[in-house]
Amino acid sequence: MRIADMHCDTVSKIYKARGRGENLGLRANNFSVDLEGMRKAGYLLQFFACFIDMAEYDEPYEALMGMIDIFDGEIQKNADLIGRVLCYDDIGRNTENNRMSALLTLEEGGALGGSIEKLHKIYERGVRLVTLTWNYENELGYPNYRDENEPVCGRARTDSGLKERGVEFVKEMERLHMIVDVSHLGDAGFYDVAANTAKPFAASHSNARSVASNVRNLTDDMIRILADRGGITGINFCPTFLRDGYTREEDCVSYISDMVRHAIHIRNIGGIEVIGLGSDLDGIGGRLEIDKCSRMPLLGEALHDGGFSYDEVDLIMYKNVLRFIRDILK
Repeated sequence: MRIADMHCDTVSKIYKARGRGENLGLRANNFSVDLEGMRKAGYLLQFFACFIDMAEYDEPYEALMGMIDIFDGEIQKNADLIGRVLCYDDIGRNTENNRMSALLTLEEGGALGGSIEKLHKIYERGVRLVTLTWNYENELGYPNYRDENEPVCGRARTDSGLKERGVEFVKEMERLHMIVDVSHLGDAGFYDVAANTAKPFAASHSNARSVASNVRNLTDDMIRILADRGGITGINFCPTFLRDGYTREEDCVSYISDMVRHAIHIRNIGGIEVIGLGSDLDGIGGRLEIDKCSRMPLLGEALHDGGFSYDEVDLIMYKNVLRFIRDILK
């Protein structure tokens, strides 16, 4: 079984660990994702996010550059196991050389301060996907948001979407053949992206809101639009994105059976080709049945046991992501 996962926060965790004086890297570590575990599980491709919490950094762009430096160093250091992806053909070249592939992403477009010049700079440094917002308003647009009275599910933002600079960004990203990612973006922002782009786009780590009501998930209408555009959504392993009813993080459990429920619903609404993986490992809390990347094949087995054919399992586990990348990364 091959695996392609569109979201993990491991590079950001390594960056923070090194800031504390811990010399951790990608090959082997005590996090959820490392290269040895990926190799064991049969990974083909992992998207590595540079996650920037704007409240944590006085200079978020400098923190982003530091994370990119770490990614570059780790790819060079582990060239026997993994190679970077700048275009679709790089995946084939890496596979021919018996290497896994790594695609660098930015989670939180606010780190760029609304600067098209900085967008070009991170493109030059190898970033090929930008998640337009995280949980804060930024120069590009508005996310869905938490409410004090709804600490788990949050509230959908239907009145404020992309700002003028956000529209400029997504158009420039399309010109550059970068992936526009709407995970975290508010509902109005999702529809603004759909209206202001021509190519497929992604919700790299989002589930189905009809199955779990967290506003980080996609409505059925959004799933249909994403599918009609040739886009993709990645099944997120976060417990509160998988099922309702949790009120405390310590009670949260990420069950593989819930991942299968979301996949079934998304297939029924948008078709099999819109489903991928977006685990969010190293970026989520709670108790995880898949707590290490080496355990990822358990999901493939559960999908088959849940009624998906072997061909459909392959589409979800890696082939849909490859098709999507082929359509965007030139």
